[in-house]
Amino acid sequence: MSAAAVTDRRERLVRPLLIAFFVASAVDLFGVLAGVSVAHIVAKPLLMPLLAGYAAARRGPRLLVAALLFGWGGDTFLLPDSDVAFLIGMGSFAAGHICYLWLFGRARSSLLAGAVYAAVLATFIALLWSGLPADMRIPISGYSLLLTAMAYRAGTLGRYAAAGGALFLLSDALIATGIADWPQLPAPDFWVMLTYIAAQFLLTLGGLAPDAKRAGATPGAYRERSISS
Repeated sequence: MSAAAVTDRRERLVRPLLIAFFVASAVDLFGVLAGVSVAHIVAKPLLMPLLAGYAAARRGPRLLVAALLFGWGGDTFLLPDSDVAFLIGMGSFAAGHICYLWLFGRARSSLLAGAVYAAVLATFIALLWSGLPADMRIPISGYSLLLTAMAYRAGTLGRYAAAGGALFLLSDALIATGIADWPQLPAPDFWVMLTYIAAQFLLTLGGLAPDAKRAGATPGAYRERSISS
């Protein structure tokens, strides 16, 4: 099969994969909001593979695809109600954040934004500390530091990625407050998933932008396209 044929075949998958991602997202959000657990269990593991497929079909950076697939690992391991599975899932998400940080490269970020993120992290950990299980304090603190660094550096890929990084931080903060038994919003799982899905999608848009050529990008692989090209 010629390279042109492979490219054409890949481009034909862009729109179906994006639509499938939105459908799976809607099913998952309906499941957590309506308490239909089977919808959540079926739809959640489909989210990141579909988004990764979309990114790959758009010829996005390999690091972006890897970050999304590590997100799939985190999504899958967080489904069981188990401390061990939770730690494995958190580790998978951490690997995804490392991929994102590598993708962001060495471009300069705002020092003011860095100071704000550092202050938020320090305050949040201080307030959360006593409510966390003793064996979770260090892992959650280390993960939170990595996540905050990712959220801060995401702005190097533009406003979409910056918003995605901030929403990812918010989503995991909502999870952490649940672990610490803080008062929760109504339907807390819905807000966790809504902010998480939006975060990964916005980070993907940032990673697919024409000026997002970082360490994980393949030279010459970018062409400006619309979201559903």
